[in-house]
Amino acid sequence: MNAEFIRALDVIQEEKSIDKEELIQAIEAAITTAYKKNYGNAHNVEINIDREKGDIQVFALKEIVEFPENDHSQISLEKAREFDSNYQVGDFFRKEVRPRDFGRIAAQNAKQLIIQRIKEAERNIIYNDYLERQDEVLTGIIKRIEKGIVYVEVGKLEAVMLPSEQTTGENYQLNQRLKVYLLMVKKTTKGPQVNVSRTHPGLVKRLFESEVPEIFDGIVDIVSISREAGSRTKVAVKANEPSIDPVGACVGQKGVRVQNIINELQGEKIDVIKWSDNVEEYLANALSPAKVVEIIPNKDDKTAIAIVDDYQLSLAIGKEGQNVRLAAKLTGWKIDIKSKIDYVNQHQIKNQETSANQDDILLELKEELELADESIFEDECLHDDELNFEN
Repeated sequence: MNAEFIRALDVIQEEKSIDKEELIQAIEAAITTAYKKNYGNAHNVEINIDREKGDIQVFALKEIVEFPENDHSQISLEKAREFDSNYQVGDFFRKEVRPRDFGRIAAQNAKQLIIQRIKEAERNIIYNDYLERQDEVLTGIIKRIEKGIVYVEVGKLEAVMLPSEQTTGENYQLNQRLKVYLLMVKKTTKGPQVNVSRTHPGLVKRLFESEVPEIFDGIVDIVSISREAGSRTKVAVKANEPSIDPVGACVGQKGVRVQNIINELQGEKIDVIKWSDNVEEYLANALSPAKVVEIIPNKDDKTAIAIVDDYQLSLAIGKEGQNVRLAAKLTGWKIDIKSKIDYVNQHQIKNQETSANQDDILLELKEELELADESIFEDECLHDDELNFEN
């Protein structure tokens, strides 16, 4: 070890962003392991490296006891006090030693351990770096596709995009540049593994944040997102300032802002709707682009009936129920779509049934009253007969 070696550590610290002190501590630990491997585990040693000159010192450590049983690890109190009168039983006697050929042996045995520690330090730095960027959007380049798994180069490593995180209908090509959502970072024996996604709703949210300054600045908030990746997404937004139109801010002049996001998502349709604390208004907005005539909510179980004109029925429901399904997921309400005619007819039938039921009840009541009158009449006649008999 010398000053040149210390300068080399300075270069590693600058180029690889690995803390110099952490490297020196790793080297000290590696040399300690090398020493024990060559001179026996019975020897307790402490390695110190001069941080400026790079000089290395080896100190033998022995526990101070009254009656030593192991000369390699113990020393008597009497002998220890020959060097320092302040020693007590239980202290450790520390003496510098200079083992023969130690420099060569230490270098040979510690080399791989030092390299390993450097790699571990690099991996930890990369892991922590990507951990801080979790739930963010990264721009990457597709480097390979194997068995349906897409490997995307994002900075210092290859991220994994599993088939379940790939958008149906998107074609992925080698060297294609695309934006991905950093889903998860985990440690493995081979280093950090980063999983990314193109289907997560968070991708849409981050794209809006980067495209719409009002969202980034907190003037407009994204309240909720419901997404069927590759097909359609609904985004509910609200403004924190009365003068701001949240939908207009997100769509942009001539739809430029939202169109940039649609292009990034390769044509996925996006509905930007205005959030409202008025349930009827919010549910009606969520069913956009369909026009809703009336919302009849049941707040007890969060269900609602949405009444639309007949020609709007298929639009409100959407292809295979997609529109109403996304609206329900966006709002957290179960929504039943009814055409105006069907709803009116249904209520007419219910009213007729109710009227018929009322007529039946009145008829039954009338019959009961008639029977009661006959019973009373019979009782009166019987009473008169009894009076006549007594007379």
